[in-house]
Amino acid sequence: MPELFAAFPDVMDVRELAAALHLSRAGAYNLMNAPDFPTLKIGGRKLVMKQDLIAYLRRHTNGGGNPGQEP
Repeated sequence: MPELFAAFPDVMDVRELAAALHLSRAGAYNLMNAPDFPTLKIGGRKLVMKQDLIAYLRRHTNGGGNPGQEP
């Protein structure tokens, strides 16, 4: 099985998160501001590690497929 989000870097910014999850930029910011989302705050930037995003999605998926997987 291909790795989830293989086309994305190991640490993603808001723009990359939005692209990976097919969200608007505002939607990605909302997700990054969620209390249980694994956001890294470095300076004024909000980032998420790809492995933490995958773990977060697996914890919050109810029997779903493989989100973010390239066809």
